[in-house]
Amino acid sequence: MNKDKYQDKLDLDRILDDLENYRPRRKGWRWRTKVENLKLGDFTYYQCSTPLKQSIPLPAARAFGGIDPQPDCVITSEIAWRFEDDIRRMRMAAWHGADHIMVIRTAGQSHFDGLIEGTPMGVGGVPISRKQLRASRKALDMIEDEVGRPINLHTYISGVAGPEVAVLCAEEGVNGAHQDPQYNILYRNINMIRSIVDAAEAKRIMADAKIIQIDGAHNANATAVKAWKVMPELLVQHAINSLFSLKAGIKQDDICLSTVPPTATPSPDLRINLPYAVALRRLFPGFKMRAQMNTKYMQSDTREVTVTHVLNLLISRLTSVDIQSTITPDEGRNVPWHYNSIAGVNTAKQTLIGLDGLQEMVKLNMEGELGTKVREITERAILFLEEIIEQGGYFAAVEKGFFVDSGLYPERSGDGIVRRADGGSGAGSVIERDTDYMAPVCSHFGKNNLPIDNETKPCSLIGGCTLCNPDKIVYIDELDPADNVNIRLDKVRKEREAGLIKPEVAEWGDGTVLVTLFLPAPPEVAKFAALEIARQMGLAEPEVINYQVMHPAEGTFLEVKGRVDIAIDPDMLVIPEEPQLLAEEEIKEDIKRQPMLVVAATLGEDEHSVGIHEILDIKHGGLEKYGVECHFLGTSVSVEKLADAAIEFAADAILASTIISHGEIHRINMQKLHEICIEKGIRDQIIVIGGGTQVTDEMAKEAGLDAGFGRGSTGHQVASFLVQQRRVKAAKGRRRIA
Repeated sequence: MNKDKYQDKLDLDRILDDLENYRPRRKGWRWRTKVENLKLGDFTYYQCSTPLKQSIPLPAARAFGGIDPQPDCVITSEIAWRFEDDIRRMRMAAWHGADHIMVIRTAGQSHFDGLIEGTPMGVGGVPISRKQLRASRKALDMIEDEVGRPINLHTYISGVAGPEVAVLCAEEGVNGAHQDPQYNILYRNINMIRSIVDAAEAKRIMADAKIIQIDGAHNANATAVKAWKVMPELLVQHAINSLFSLKAGIKQDDICLSTVPPTATPSPDLRINLPYAVALRRLFPGFKMRAQMNTKYMQSDTREVTVTHVLNLLISRLTSVDIQSTITPDEGRNVPWHYNSIAGVNTAKQTLIGLDGLQEMVKLNMEGELGTKVREITERAILFLEEIIEQGGYFAAVEKGFFVDSGLYPERSGDGIVRRADGGSGAGSVIERDTDYMAPVCSHFGKNNLPIDNETKPCSLIGGCTLCNPDKIVYIDELDPADNVNIRLDKVRKEREAGLIKPEVAEWGDGTVLVTLFLPAPPEVAKFAALEIARQMGLAEPEVINYQVMHPAEGTFLEVKGRVDIAIDPDMLVIPEEPQLLAEEEIKEDIKRQPMLVVAATLGEDEHSVGIHEILDIKHGGLEKYGVECHFLGTSVSVEKLADAAIEFAADAILASTIISHGEIHRINMQKLHEICIEKGIRDQIIVIGGGTQVTDEMAKEAGLDAGFGRGSTGHQVASFLVQQRRVKAAKGRRRIA
């Protein structure tokens, strides 16, 4: 990865500048380019796509040459905050592999009953003002160039303003959207007839703009009291919206079914969720599948959410997935933070790559319980649909509470959502078209009496529409003089331009930090004790955002967020230069040409040995891997014994591990080692290194040693230093001791 070219932060002023003249350079959805039998490093992948030009691989990639295989399916990152900070998080997510950016803010966009222009933060479920859409799409254009892959921007096309929002999205280059009138009807109580009419027009516009559609059927299992019982209904909702979309002109390849597992552990997760996933894919061949976690079960524990995410990803690999959506693991806390968004993306990438080719090795047993459950779910769904028809159709079924009932069909619990065909927002607002109705626009659903031939665009009657001629779009900037992006940026401009570093989790310099605590007290006491500890630590506005009982009497684990007003000037920091590591092959060749021997031990009364073994042993990529002969003397070895062993073995180097730091014993023992090597006349001839979790390079050198290696050091780093230092000593005319 060539990061040097991308050390500069996104220039927000450049993105916001001249937005009125920005035009999206592409429209329509882009899928990943799949690669058959992709070879990366020592491995061949079956379910991967073209690698990114620039990316940040998973942490473990350092053991595999830094490879960063990208799964074959699109990966979503859900973003939620101020749009100027969303843009930065989009960039982070893209570098980790996301290519579907879905922005969801503090309130759903569908909660608005009209098109919003000029809002400061885009209070809707997406950046719903034209300015925010343009800024996001313009930023994504730049980010696409960095990573070398198209990135799709996603929104919601729902609410009473659905058709207007669809036009806005088509104009501004939005690539994907949720669109399902059943969401309006069941969860927003927007009039049924109005919702269906609006959806027809919105879907037609989406079809012409090649905006991919994701439905909203999954909301039933996020809402029902017993979500695992609504699986037949989910299939019915998918069927209704999918057929509607086809009739409105959306191509089958552009229709995605939002498959969300109905349950989670501690239920028998896979035994319930896998049959549903298989039934869905068998009943809807040819449609795309968008897999997402079920937010119903997300609490404040990010570990629990991540495990559920992984189980869901296993289902994606056992069946099929075209878009793998990710929910930020902190959504249960309602505090979506930068690094948790990236954690969701990395969990998806890591699991999908880890399960690469799973279907080549295991097959679903359709002859056993799985097949029985798949058939049962499918049969119940068909019977459900037949009853809807018998009752007089969809509207009649909704009026009788068929949907989101927590009974397993045909059982009914009587807790379904009931809506009236003559009730809800927008009731009575649909007017039948006159027989000579004419709309001089290019995307239109239904009868349209245009006085033109089939070769002429409808909008030619009005000199072109905004979909054909974007210069006709009226651009409206933000209208709030007190709260807009320019005001917000000006408030922190001096700090930003000075390059000051402040803690943040969601927006620039918000000062938010997270502290983890274990307190030996029950939760009712521990929560208040944690808040008081946070206050005494200097955290402003502390809040317990997660706690778990370890034992009712023994203690509680807590996570506390708070705010600090600290800004660091990086120019004032003393940062040692990063050592330049030799290539592994160069180290091996050097040691093969001139063998190297080291003696190592844990000093004094210290019994710790895990760290030194990681530096020495071939199993952990230690010095043995490079051909170094290692003699480990054990733990609790005296300083004098270690120096004598160096003389006895004619060692090139001494490696001294010291973990215990009480009474500065780690410093004292390192200094003693240096001094005794001088006394024995070997110090100038031998390399002496200290290591341990409390050791730093600066500390070791102050004690007289050649180098210090602290927490997280690797055998590669130590081997590179040994070879380089031996060359330095050789250049000074010193020879290996005899």
